[in-house]
Amino acid sequence: MDGRIPRRSFVRGLALTAGLGAVGVGSASAYPFGIDPLRPFVFSSPPLQPFREQLPPLPMVGGSAVEVHASSTTHVFHPDLPASPALGYGGMDYLGPTIEAHVGERTSLTYRNDIASNPLAADVDTRIHGVSEQDRTQVPTSLHLHGGRTPPEFDGHPEDTMRPGQGMVHEFPNRQEACALWYHDHAMGVTRLNIYAGLAGMYLLRDEYDTGASGNPLGLPSGEFELPLVLQDKNFTDDGRQSVRSNPLNPQGSWEAATPGDVGVVNGKVWPEMSVARGLYRLRMVNAASFSVWNLFFENRMRFWVIGAEGGLLDAPVATDHVRLGPGERVDLLVDFGTLAPGTTVELRNDEPIPAQVAQRGVQIMPRFCRFRVGTAAGFTGGVPETLRGGSRGLAVLPPVARPSVVRNVSVMQLAQGLGQPSPLMSLNNLRYTTDDIEMPRQGTVEQWNIVNVTPEPHPIHLHLVSFRVIGRQAIDTNALMQAVPVPAVGVRWTPSADPFVLGPNLAPQVWESGFKDTVIADANSITRIIVRFPTADELGFDPDATFGMSAHTMDHSEGGHGTMGQASHPLQGYVWHCHMLDHEDHDMMLRYRLVP
Repeated sequence: MDGRIPRRSFVRGLALTAGLGAVGVGSASAYPFGIDPLRPFVFSSPPLQPFREQLPPLPMVGGSAVEVHASSTTHVFHPDLPASPALGYGGMDYLGPTIEAHVGERTSLTYRNDIASNPLAADVDTRIHGVSEQDRTQVPTSLHLHGGRTPPEFDGHPEDTMRPGQGMVHEFPNRQEACALWYHDHAMGVTRLNIYAGLAGMYLLRDEYDTGASGNPLGLPSGEFELPLVLQDKNFTDDGRQSVRSNPLNPQGSWEAATPGDVGVVNGKVWPEMSVARGLYRLRMVNAASFSVWNLFFENRMRFWVIGAEGGLLDAPVATDHVRLGPGERVDLLVDFGTLAPGTTVELRNDEPIPAQVAQRGVQIMPRFCRFRVGTAAGFTGGVPETLRGGSRGLAVLPPVARPSVVRNVSVMQLAQGLGQPSPLMSLNNLRYTTDDIEMPRQGTVEQWNIVNVTPEPHPIHLHLVSFRVIGRQAIDTNALMQAVPVPAVGVRWTPSADPFVLGPNLAPQVWESGFKDTVIADANSITRIIVRFPTADELGFDPDATFGMSAHTMDHSEGGHGTMGQASHPLQGYVWHCHMLDHEDHDMMLRYRLVP
C-alpha cells in the first residue's frame, strides 16, 4: 500500500471532519493502515489486540570486552503482524542486549556495521545535510553511549560514520557514578531511521553499592526483579512493516517534523503483558521514541518511588504517581506489586497531551505501553529503602547546586524554509549544524544555560559528555520577546535573554529531575535553566578537545551553502548538543560544541 488517497475519498474525509468534528474522532486502532475518514490527515496501524504476548526480557552481556555488531534482521512485533524488516545489535533481531559495566573499569566495545539492507531506505531524505543516495543502500552508522563520559573519538560523533563492512573498538572509561545509560545510533541525518529500525540498547553501570546482585548494600531489587524497559511508540502498515510516516500529506522520502506512533512498544513487543510476583520491582526505563513525550502512570494511580535520574541515584526515594519522560530521558523506579491482590492487572499508561500543531492533524494520545499481571508467588522481600546516599550507605549525598560563573542563553526554534527544502528547519540559536559559531565553554567552569524555547512544543535537550542540574522553568511571552528582538536571517545567531519577558515565577524541577541529568525537557514558550560544570582533562582522564580523524561528510560552509556537500572534509573535534526528538535532531536541531582548555 503506497498511502495515496483517491481525491474523492480525500474530499469526503474533509467533509466528514468538518461535519463531525464536534462529535469526536475515530479510534486510531479501528481502521487499517490508511485513512480513517474521521481523521483524514493521519495514517493508522491495523487493529491490534493488546496483551497478546509476554514482555520479553533483554539479554545481559558484560565483562571488560563486548562485541555489538549492527545487522539486518526481521522482527515480529505482534502475533497478528507479519515479520518486519528491522535492525538489531549484538545478534538480536531488534534492539540490543543490555550491557553491564562497572564504575572505573574500562569497557572495550567492538562494533562493526554488518547491515546488508536498509529497512527504511524509501524514507531517506537526501535534502537533509550530510545525507546522500548512498545512504539508502550503504547504511551509515555511528554508535553513541548516551550519558557516557567518553573520549571524543569514541563518543559516536554524528559525522564519524561507518558504512557496512567498517567498524572500530570503542573504549568507555566508565569514570562516573553508577547509573543507567543507553547506546544507540547517531549517524548524521538518519539517526531517526536507524534507531526506529532497532539500533538501541541499555547500558547499566554498577558499583560496589549498586551491584545489581542479590543482597546489594543498597537493598535494591536485582535479578528477575530489576527490569530494563525500552519504551517506544510506532506505526505499522497492514503488512506488518515499521513505518515512520504519520500522515499522507507528506510524500514518502520526505522528512517529517513529528512522527508520533499509535501503538506502544516495550522491549520490541506491542502492548505486552508481564507476570509479576507480589513484591518490589526496579524498573529502569528509557524513552527511545522518535518524537513523543509521555506522562507515565499506572491505571489505578498507585504510587511508586523515583530513586534515580540519568546521572545516578537520588539521596532518597521520592514517592509520586507519575513521571514525565521525553525522548532520551531515563528514570529509575521502584514499584510495589505486593500491594495488589493475586490476579490483579494494572496497565502502564500515558496521558501526555499531543502538541496542538500535531493534534490538529488528528493525532491522538497513545494511551498505554504494557500490562502487569500479579501472581501468587512471593517476590523481592525487601522494602523501599529510607535513604540511598549518606551515612552507612557509602555514597556521598548529592552536592548543592553549584554557583555559575558564566550565564549562557541558547535558543530552540522552528524556522520556515523555501520551496524544495524540508520545512520547517528545526534550529538551535537560529543556526544550522554546519555553522562555526559554536559554544566553547572552558574546562572547569560552572555555567548556567538558559534554554529559551520559542516554539509551541516541548523539546528534550541533550548535552553530550556532561551532566547537569535542573534549577527550574519559567513561562515567557514569546511574541513580546520576538517583537522586541526580531529574528535575523537563518545563520545569524539569535540568543537574546528572555528574562524581561517572563510571565510567572520560576517553577522548581519535578521530583524525577532532582538529581544529575543529561537530557531535559525544555517546555514550549519557556526558559529552562540548568547548571552545568564542564570537567577538566585531568578529571576526565582524557583530552575532551582532542581532534580525531576526519569527517565522513564534506560540508559547504560558504554563504548560501545551507549545509550541502562541499569540496573537502574536515578534522573532527569536540561533542554535540541537540534536541533528542530524533526527527528534529536530523534536521537541524543539533550543534557542535567544544570544551576548551
